[in-house]
Amino acid sequence: MSADKTIVFFDLETTGLDIDVCHIIQLSAICGERVFNGYALPRLALTESAKAVTGFTVRGGSLFRHGNPVHTIPVYDLLTSFITFLCSFRRPVVLAAHNARWFDAPVLTRVLQQHNLRQTFQQVVSGFLDTLLLSKNVFYGLTSYGQEYLVRHFLRKTYDAHNAVEDARMLQELFNLWNPTSRDISRFTYRSSMAF
Repeated sequence: MSADKTIVFFDLETTGLDIDVCHIIQLSAICGERVFNGYALPRLALTESAKAVTGFTVRGGSLFRHGNPVHTIPVYDLLTSFITFLCSFRRPVVLAAHNARWFDAPVLTRVLQQHNLRQTFQQVVSGFLDTLLLSKNVFYGLTSYGQEYLVRHFLRKTYDAHNAVEDARMLQELFNLWNPTSRDISRFTYRSSMAF
């Protein structure tokens, strides 16, 4: 958390990388010790690359990760549960994700709009912080700025990447280690209404 806002780290796993059509499969968030995690059964087929990267598959109307069944709820319920989780924090809430500007924020905003929840969401969330852009501008000259690389480089860890809850947890650890200035946080925070 910073002095004037609550930063909640989040991540999405989706059916693919096309921000205009992909469906959310997993939505996770963490702030301190408090964790949100939920899964939705997509109505859109996963791309082959999404299957390979995330380990998610759909068979017989059920969602699996690495062959293990995963309990799903309707996307609307996932989103309303997420908003309820966010409402439990002191406002304003800023959602932080690695590549928030170009992926997580536009996807989440689009899906919220489709379910008529965007206005409710914007009453809680004041913006999105992109830790990818922050890391590129604060730590010059790294080999990569992908989250897995940054976790290895700064935290000397490996983890279950592309599991949204673990991605969010590791992002929080990175951010806490980086301890960015309020100015850097502000530079890479975008208003939720400007997510597209």
